[in-house]
Amino acid sequence: MVTLMLGLGLLGLCYGASWSSPGRVFAVLTGAEHSVVIRDWRLPRVLAGLVFGAALGVAGAIFQNLTRNPMGSPDVIGLDAGAYTGALVALTLLSGTSAQLALGSVLGGLVVAAAIYLLSFERGFSGMRLVVIGIAFNAMVTAINSWIVLRAELDVAIAAVGWSAGSLNGVGWADLGIPFSVIAVLLILMTTRAHAMHQASLGDAIAVTTGVGLDRLRLLMVLVGVGCTATVTAVAGPIAFIALAAPQIGRRLAGAAGVPLLPAALTGAVLLQGADLIAQMLLAPVALPVGVVSTAIGGCYLIWLLTKEVRRA
Repeated sequence: MVTLMLGLGLLGLCYGASWSSPGRVFAVLTGAEHSVVIRDWRLPRVLAGLVFGAALGVAGAIFQNLTRNPMGSPDVIGLDAGAYTGALVALTLLSGTSAQLALGSVLGGLVVAAAIYLLSFERGFSGMRLVVIGIAFNAMVTAINSWIVLRAELDVAIAAVGWSAGSLNGVGWADLGIPFSVIAVLLILMTTRAHAMHQASLGDAIAVTTGVGLDRLRLLMVLVGVGCTATVTAVAGPIAFIALAAPQIGRRLAGAAGVPLLPAALTGAVLLQGADLIAQMLLAPVALPVGVVSTAIGGCYLIWLLTKEVRRA
């Protein structure tokens, strides 16, 4: 996966309106040659695809471990839609600066996550109940988002609809400093609790007997998962299905019993980078939003997953 990730990154640096040879790319990266196109246009987009894909993969792994359900990902249970609601409020009621979008996305995701989490408690925590309630919230929040867009000014509505597809088009260095720092802190924090997370995925009784504080751990998992999802949404918009597919694909490639974080992160980085390259090539020279491609790929994966779960039942 690392090799594939690096290969896709190199292809992303070479591909564009004009092809750049790998030799020229390496020369620009080492400082032997200067190219605004490669260093300031293509490189931020490639890094955004890798880092944001890894963040979405980890967020999906967190919620699939929390719910013990392969359907438990942020885009399915409504966290993406909640983060998008917060961003829409920042766009329509405020000036829509980067800081306001980031804060609005995080707050929107946290509000929806808190509502789903509290409603899923009925005589104890239930992952299946959380997924079902999350799907219902996703439908309701999506309807609210549509209403906000319809009520907004025309130019704001056009920008909001285009951004809602999830896109890495136009991402530059100025957009990435704070999101990369936030994601790095969240991933390091979650790495320190990865062992406890896997203990909890074996069952509440086993987790408690091994000294895991379930309530604190679940709260941390929700905060980190929402933080990763909302940070990506604030910059690129809601990118669907990467968080759903990456953890399960990574788990199968690693042959792991649970849903480990590292394979999910690497798989998410590869999926998002690959989807973005397809989005650039499909109707070239017009670059599609990456969310269009990830939704098409993720839809096929979701059909396969649901078919498998039905057969197992």
